[in-house]
Amino acid sequence: MNINNIYAVILCLIRLFASTWNVGGIPPNDDLNLEDWLDTKNNYDIYVIGFQEVVPLSAKNVLGSEKHGISMKWSSLIRKTLNKSSVTKSQGGNKGDKCSTSFGCIVSKHMVGILVSVWLKEKLLPFTHHPSVSCIGCGIMGCLGNKGSVSVRFLLHETSFCVVCCHLASGEKEGDGMHRNSNAMEIFSRTRFPSGPSLDLPRKINDHERVILLGDLNYRISLPEDETRCLVYQKKWDSLLENDQLKVEIEGGAFEGWHEGAINFSPTYKYYSNSDEYYGSFQGCDRILWHGSGLNEIAYDRCESKHSDHRPVRATFNVEVDVLTNSNSSDQRLFLSGRPDRIPSKLRDLLLDDHHHFDDDDDHHHHHHDSVIN
Repeated sequence: MNINNIYAVILCLIRLFASTWNVGGIPPNDDLNLEDWLDTKNNYDIYVIGFQEVVPLSAKNVLGSEKHGISMKWSSLIRKTLNKSSVTKSQGGNKGDKCSTSFGCIVSKHMVGILVSVWLKEKLLPFTHHPSVSCIGCGIMGCLGNKGSVSVRFLLHETSFCVVCCHLASGEKEGDGMHRNSNAMEIFSRTRFPSGPSLDLPRKINDHERVILLGDLNYRISLPEDETRCLVYQKKWDSLLENDQLKVEIEGGAFEGWHEGAINFSPTYKYYSNSDEYYGSFQGCDRILWHGSGLNEIAYDRCESKHSDHRPVRATFNVEVDVLTNSNSSDQRLFLSGRPDRIPSKLRDLLLDDHHHFDDDDDHHHHHHDSVIN
């Protein structure tokens, strides 16, 4: 059999929405509208949602058994919002035709106040495999889950993804920044995923090809409150970032090698309840970072929900995904039906040996790799 004619790699772009929100232990009302936050007017293939403080971080909640009722309520609201039918115009211009895009949750995990879930369009679900979770507690006694991370891993076609939802140590006193750095290093060193019985799957966070880290990282702006307030009201974001603790860590500290988009929005913490007025200090605690190639951030902003004392932060990406297909097939659709099981990693490495470039404008279109197995 001549395997020159069997496999080829297609590189395609998908659109990914990521968001983090510290909801302050306030449960959602049944009628809480999430459409603006989840930007449902735009077309995304994957939603990555991270929460902090879905329950109050009381001793009872930290030390007691997990209470899944609130996390299930948030997940139910997300499912309802993403799967809501919209009224659109048909090609003939007639109103009233229904257009429904269905999303399914491939993984959802709750640890004390941290909740992370990943949602994919229904057409992608058959090509998603090896989901796994890893929870790291960094809180009380260095191990409890009031602070720490919940990480999820999955593969879409031949590309590995890892999503890390964090809630790091709080505080503005001397030494609190080092505590946050210590939390981050613990998360990076202790997070492990199963490698699989016969597949060489990535185990550590940064072993994955597409990595997104989001959460209430709690890093502070190292300026007096009055000076910070003045810079915020003048929208001098660059001056604020010059004194941002996380920026220092990205440039050569605990988050060296990670990337963050340009911040052109006000600090997301701390607000009076149900108000646009800041309470006390201004802090950019809520952040979204990424690691690795193949992630092109399109937007980075905040949402104006007044549900808690934090505002949600969200980012959108164009993400490269490797798709393995039969090079002789006349059906070169983006997402193939009847796909065989994942091929061994050595064969995949051969397929991806040559780097392939394509334009960002070719969203949702596929491209043949120039080389196949020789």
